[in-house]
Amino acid sequence: MAEGLEVAVTDFRCYWNNVRHHTEEISIDRLLVRRGQDFNIILYFRNRGFQLGLDNIVFVVETGPLPDLAKGTRAMFSLQGRDGPSPWTALLETNGATSLEVRLCAPPMAAVGRYVLKIHVDSFQGSTRAYQLGEFILFFNPWCPGDPVYLDSEPQRQEYVVNDYGFIYQGNKNWIRPCPWNYGQFEEKIIDICLELLDKSLHFQIDPATDCALRGSPVYISRVVCAMINSNDDNGVLNGNWSENFMDGVNPAEWTGSVAILKQWHTTGCQPVRYGQCWVFAAVMCTVMRCLGIPTRVVTNFDSGHDTDGNLIIDEYYDNTGRILENKKKDTVWNFHVWNECWMARTDLPPGFGGWQVLDATPQETSNGLYCCGPASVRAIKEGEVDLNYDTPFAFSMVNADCMSWLVYRGTEQRLHRDTSTVGNMISTKSIQGDERDDITENYKYEEGTPQERQVFLKALQKLNAGKSLGPHRADSQAGPVSLSQGSPRSSGASSLRTADIQISLKFRLLDPPYMGQDINFVLLALNMSSQFKDLKVNLSAQSLLHDGSPLPPFWQDVVFITLTSEEAKTHRCTIPYSQYSQYLSTDKLIRISALGEEKNTPGKILVDKIITLAYPSIMINVLGAAVVNQPLSIQVIFSNPLEEQVEDCVLTMEGSGLFKKQLRVLIGVLKPHHKASITLKTVPFKSGQRQIQANLRSNKFKDIKGYRNIYVDFGL
Repeated sequence: MAEGLEVAVTDFRCYWNNVRHHTEEISIDRLLVRRGQDFNIILYFRNRGFQLGLDNIVFVVETGPLPDLAKGTRAMFSLQGRDGPSPWTALLETNGATSLEVRLCAPPMAAVGRYVLKIHVDSFQGSTRAYQLGEFILFFNPWCPGDPVYLDSEPQRQEYVVNDYGFIYQGNKNWIRPCPWNYGQFEEKIIDICLELLDKSLHFQIDPATDCALRGSPVYISRVVCAMINSNDDNGVLNGNWSENFMDGVNPAEWTGSVAILKQWHTTGCQPVRYGQCWVFAAVMCTVMRCLGIPTRVVTNFDSGHDTDGNLIIDEYYDNTGRILENKKKDTVWNFHVWNECWMARTDLPPGFGGWQVLDATPQETSNGLYCCGPASVRAIKEGEVDLNYDTPFAFSMVNADCMSWLVYRGTEQRLHRDTSTVGNMISTKSIQGDERDDITENYKYEEGTPQERQVFLKALQKLNAGKSLGPHRADSQAGPVSLSQGSPRSSGASSLRTADIQISLKFRLLDPPYMGQDINFVLLALNMSSQFKDLKVNLSAQSLLHDGSPLPPFWQDVVFITLTSEEAKTHRCTIPYSQYSQYLSTDKLIRISALGEEKNTPGKILVDKIITLAYPSIMINVLGAAVVNQPLSIQVIFSNPLEEQVEDCVLTMEGSGLFKKQLRVLIGVLKPHHKASITLKTVPFKSGQRQIQANLRSNKFKDIKGYRNIYVDFGL
C-alpha cells in the first residue's frame, strides 16, 4: 500500500510571482500577489511524488481573526477544482518526481489583506496530513478586467499605482506652485502599516469578521482608509491643525513625503502624528491606496468652497474697510483644497457613474457619523446628481457653490454681490508620466457662464431642497438687483463685487513678482465707466489669510480719495514694506489686499480684492555623476536665505524612495541675510528606474523652501 504523501518544504517563488504581479518593488522575499491573477508555488515532498487519483490535496486560505466560509474570508478548494464551488482555483502546472508545481488564483472580488495558506493532503487509504505553508498578502488588481479597480491604460496604471513620487499643487489660481512629494508606497514596512491601519479602524474594532469580509470592495476600503487618515474619530494617522501654533509637532508645510509620517504613526503605537492639513491628508491617503492597489491621484481645487449648511451658497462677510470678517456660519472659500480621486466601478450606483471618485480625508464634515468624505462620483458631481452616494452634495459645493458677499456695517448686513463663478477653479493634478500640470476642471463642471452650468446648479439645488423649506438666505438670494459678473474677484483683482447702481471699475495689478523678503508694490486702477463725474472714497487694507480662508487681523490700511471725470482712468500706487508684513505673515504666505470704494452721496459700493502668494527661491539639487544601483552617489544641494535678516535653527531634510533608506536631516544652523550655501551629500541608490529627490529647508523665519530633482538610476551589472 502506498504511504501517505508528506510535504517537506514549499517554494512560494516570491521573485517570479511578485514581478508578474507588479509588487517586486515592495519585496522579493515575501509572496505579494494580486487578486484575479495566477501565482505559482512548488511543493516538495519528502517520500515520493504526487499521484493523480491516489492523492488529493485541498488548499485552505484564511484571512482575518475569524475566518468564515460563508463570509468569504475562508476558502477550501482542491487541486483541479474537485471539491466544490469555491471561486478560488488550484491547477496542476507540472508534476515532478518529488515535487508539484501548482497554479493558484484568487477571485477578482476576494477580500484584500494578509492570508494564511494551508493544505490538507489526503492519500488513498492513508492518513490525512495538514500543513501550514505560510503567509501571503493579496492586493487589488488594476491589471485584471474582472476587478472593480481595473484600469485599461498601462500608462495610467504606471502613474496612478506604480509611480511613487509626484506633485501637489498649491498657491492660488494665478500662481500655481508644484510641491514635490514622496509617496513611497513600496518602501519597507509600508504595506504592513497599511494593513495595520485597516485593523485599527473603528469598523474592525467593532466587528472584525464583517470588516474583513467587506475588504473586497474598493468602495468600502476607500471609506475606511479615508476615515483613518485623520484622527477625529479614532487613532488615525494625522492630527489636523489649522492654527498657527505647531510647537508640539511638525508644521504641515515642512513635510515632503508620506513615509516618515506613516512610520512615525506605527513606531509610536499608532498615536496620531502632529500635524497635517489638506495636502498632507491627501498625500498620505494616496500612498495607502496605491500601496493596496487602487489607482489614486491627488487633486487640487483652487477657490474651494466649504458650505456648512448645504444650501450651495458660501456667505462671506466684509466690514466697511473691505476687511474680510470671521464667518459666523463657518462657510469659507479655501484658497486651495486638496483631495484624492480613486478609480473604481460603482455597482452601487446607476450605470455610468464609475471611474474617478472623490475621496477627501481632511476632517471637515461627518459622513454616516465618521469624518470621511466619499467616494463621490466625479461624473455625478458634474451632472448635479447630488442624491447619489457618498457625500456628493458636499463635493459638489466644493467646486460649484455660489458665493454671496455681505457688507456688515452698524449691525446691518447689506448684500454686495452674488458670484456664480468664484468657487472651483483650475482643478489640477500631475500629468501621466510627466511633470506637467493637468487641468481637469471640465471633469467636474460645465464651463462657467454656460446655460448647462446653471442648469446643473439648479438641478443640484432642487434635489437638495426637495422636501425641505428654503432658509432665509436661499429665499433672499434670488431677490434684488445683483451684478452677476463672470469674472472671479478672488485672485484676479477684477471688479466683480459691486452693487448694481455704481458704474466704477476697480482693479489691482502687481508691479513686481511677489518674492518673500521684498516690498510688495502694486497699483489700484480706477475707471469711470459712465459719462458722469465720480467722487470716490476708497478704503484699502491688507491682511494675512490661512489657506482654508480664515482671515488674520489687518496689518496695513489706507484711505484714498479719487475723482474721475467721464470715462477717466486713474492709478494709485501702493507699497507694503517687508518690515510691515513680515511679522504678520502666516505659514501659507498669503496676503489679501482689498479696496472698498464708495461714491459720495450715493449708497453704491464696490469691493475688489486680490490674493497674493509670496514666493521663495527653490533649492537647487545637482546629481554629481551617474546614478547606479548599489553604487555611491554624490548630491550637491544649493540653498539660500531669501531674507534681509539672519535666520536661525536651519534644518535641511531630504528624501526619495529608492535613493534614501530614511529621511535625511542636516542641521545647518545660522544663515546670514541673503547668504547662499552649498553642501554635498552621499547616498547609495537601492532601486533602479525613474526616481525623485525631495528637499525642504526650514528655519525660525520660514518653514517650507522646497526643491526637487528627478533622477534615473541604472540597474548596473
